Amino acid sequence: MKRIGILTSGGDTPGMNAAIRATFKACDAMGMETFGIYHGYVGLIAGRIEKLNHAQVENIMHKGGTILRTSRSEEFKTEDGRKKAYRMLCAYDIEGVVVIGGDGSFKGAELLNDMGVAIIGIPGTIDNDMGYTDFTIGFDTAVNTITNEIYNIRDTMRAHDRVGVVEVMGRNCGDIALWAGIAGAADLILTSECCMEWDEAAAKLMDFKLRGKLTSIVVIAEGAGRAADFAEFVHNKTGIDIKAIVPGYVQRGGNPTASDRVLASRFGMRAAELLKNDIGGRAVGIKDNKIIDVSFAEAIATLDCFDKKLYDFSNDVLARF
Repeated sequence: MKRIGILTSGGDTPGMNAAIRATFKACDAMGMETFGIYHGYVGLIAGRIEKLNHAQVENIMHKGGTILRTSRSEEFKTEDGRKKAYRMLCAYDIEGVVVIGGDGSFKGAELLNDMGVAIIGIPGTIDNDMGYTDFTIGFDTAVNTITNEIYNIRDTMRAHDRVGVVEVMGRNCGDIALWAGIAGAADLILTSECCMEWDEAAAKLMDFKLRGKLTSIVVIAEGAGRAADFAEFVHNKTGIDIKAIVPGYVQRGGNPTASDRVLASRFGMRAAELLKNDIGGRAVGIKDNKIIDVSFAEAIATLDCFDKKLYDFSNDVLARF
């Protein structure tokens, strides 16, 4: 393989730039030219493609976001849209593409791979909601960001003897809530996988208050409900002074942690190796600290594995007062 493309798709995540850099460097060392495809599948259809060089990737390792920009494409979901994308790759003589994104991006990558272009997927999503891999790029950074926010929020909640409810991203995956909640010493964690009844949560917070714990922190995954709704429910039920906080897109931004930079680099290296060997249709991941690759079908079909034992330990043991 002589020419490969790289694109980032879906939501941005810290570490995408590190993956772009590593893929480019590995491909260059193996004698392959690398083309950047801007704005994801939208840009692929429109032909927003240019050859990358060392100067473009030299100072991006530590930066959040993606220098290739990103988007979601409705047109690419159609057969006609994918044919346009395929023709554009043929026009540039691009034989393989590295797609950095989440499960939706992988579904598109699988379809494009079936058309005859070798596609390799790198999991980039803060949600960590791809069950075939232990970790996705950006998850560790998001957890660290939320953990810092929790401690900042705790300071002002303590000053007013209030309860703070922090709503974090994760759709139907509660990994961010679980990990950040434990790291931030949250008193209660609510996720869609193991969400205790709100009546029970309100009773626990009231019990904390009656026993002298005037300040508590609750972390709720967006899939388990809105922080504002939970705060209103608890206040109406108990009279507790409780405030909802939604960090929002703060969770997506910022410089990637060292862990995410290294993980992204390892993924990029494997992606380049696969394409050099004319192998496509694979999703790169990590299991037991070993870099793996599986078929797109397996990557998409593998269900998330939420750590219920750790969740129970957090709410039943760590949160005791």
